[in-house]
Amino acid sequence: MIYKDSLDGISSEMLNGFFVDWPNPPNPQTHLKLLKNSSKVIIAIDDHTKQVVGFITAMSDGVLSAYIPFLEVLPEYKSKGIGKELVKQMLKELDDIYMIDLCCDNDLVPYYEKLGMIKSNGMLVRNYEMQSGISNK
Repeated sequence: MIYKDSLDGISSEMLNGFFVDWPNPPNPQTHLKLLKNSSKVIIAIDDHTKQVVGFITAMSDGVLSAYIPFLEVLPEYKSKGIGKELVKQMLKELDDIYMIDLCCDNDLVPYYEKLGMIKSNGMLVRNYEMQSGISNK
């Protein structure tokens, strides 16, 4: 597995299969755009197929705060330590930031606690009509 903190050489054709179980998932072109617009990104690439098999993103003010909105590993690559390595590398990238926040479903809390994160409360708004990242306006 190759881990990169840049998108050099990454195309939308390398981003198929993500956002499993999303009713209205972003297409690979929108996925590439969200990766490019993130403050920080780390991707996992299968060194045999040269396909992206996992990614994590962060948005940050670069001073005190960062938010990790996405961590995803393709279904066939799960339970191989890829997600854990992506989180580890992103936390290292953000180690000079005071607060690093992440929202997750309840069933994922133990996963993130094992990676050194602590449970917190949060509030959110979800505009499911915009889940694909494509505006109908």
